[in-house]
Amino acid sequence: MLRKSDPFLLYLGGCLFLFGVSFVHSNLTQKSSVASLEQRALMVGQLGLTDLALFTEARYTRHLSQSDLHSAFQDHPMALEHFPSGSLYLPPQRVSQ
Repeated sequence: MLRKSDPFLLYLGGCLFLFGVSFVHSNLTQKSSVASLEQRALMVGQLGLTDLALFTEARYTRHLSQSDLHSAFQDHPMALEHFPSGSLYLPPQRVSQ
């Protein structure tokens, strides 16, 4: 006879097993995709692509290296942050010191 916690423990064990399998899969595919990654790095260098866009919401969180200090307060200086991604990234150290 099963206790009420047994299905949960089976589910948890299955999730942990799949989590472990994802690490094994990552390790196996990493070795086979080195050539593809080198080709992509060469293409990025030839095309001169910009930084990775971390967030898609506000223009000052898309490319953190290309934003100015006052773009977060574009409406007025006391404006509240209305994009969630603005609260996930800390301000630069030169501003917070």
